[in-house]
Amino acid sequence: MEYRKLGSSELSLSAITYGAFAIGGTMWGGNERKNSIDAIHASIESGVTTLDTAPFYGFGLSEEIIGEALQGRDRTKVQILTKFGLVWDGSNKGKGEHFFDLTDNGKEVSVYKYASKANVIKEVEESLVRLRTDYIDLLQIHWPDGSTPIDETMEALAALIRQGKIRAAGVSNYSVSQLEEAAKTISIASNQVAYSMLNRAIEKDLVPYTTDHNIGIIAYSPLERGLLSGKYFADAKLKADDHRNGYFGQFDPEKVKALIGKIQPLAQSKNATVAQLVLRWTSLQKGITVVLAGARNAEQAISNAGAMDFTLAADELQFINTQLSKL
Repeated sequence: MEYRKLGSSELSLSAITYGAFAIGGTMWGGNERKNSIDAIHASIESGVTTLDTAPFYGFGLSEEIIGEALQGRDRTKVQILTKFGLVWDGSNKGKGEHFFDLTDNGKEVSVYKYASKANVIKEVEESLVRLRTDYIDLLQIHWPDGSTPIDETMEALAALIRQGKIRAAGVSNYSVSQLEEAAKTISIASNQVAYSMLNRAIEKDLVPYTTDHNIGIIAYSPLERGLLSGKYFADAKLKADDHRNGYFGQFDPEKVKALIGKIQPLAQSKNATVAQLVLRWTSLQKGITVVLAGARNAEQAISNAGAMDFTLAADELQFINTQLSKL
């Protein structure tokens, strides 16, 4: 495993970081708690020291599972990354900027983006309880909230750093202009954004900006929620309430299948899976600090960590990029 410094912060994160969206169950067809805990333990034992979660993932369940899984382990050896700013409970409903609605266990839930100073402080206290810790390594706004001035949100993060409740401040899904605005108040360690072989939009302006300003990029959805693993072209099935039934529709399945067929021999030459090759390629792209990879059982977790067990030469990277240019 490689460990990389996150922007201008003092944090050192594992290049493959455990993404804990799926273990929350919501939008992912449910959750198997024991399997999730096994996945976290297997990740840590495989060198993945960094765990990324959020209150929204399972409406608190993902954080609770991480808190349970880390009991009895040296907290200083693991970096917990979480978020704030997506609210759904009755006390917050209607505050902030409406984001979307979903059905969870038969119940209709409205989700809002809300990052007022008071709400940031409130959410952190709740996360600390669920995570069973007294500090968070990196706290990130989950999505920009157009109803709250950015400086108000960043002032809350600065206060939390002074209080020792968080070690560093990050953002997620921020544009360059939003990063510039945030920088007027606080030093931002990172921006967590979508990035994959099929979605390279950040290369145009965000990567140059973050590289020039020493801001780390945490890449999420590098496997496009499993699509680039290739297993959904075989016999893997999705549950009816899995959001990927709709998510995958944005991609041309024949082009994706052809891409996987082209790069599979290279993966085999590395004794690796296509998913591992995709993760490794992502970790080697300009500006990318760490790559998020979800796992719902120990086997998947061990496989994700194995993406750092080999390297890709310049000509191999060029081969992959040539295939991507044909998409």
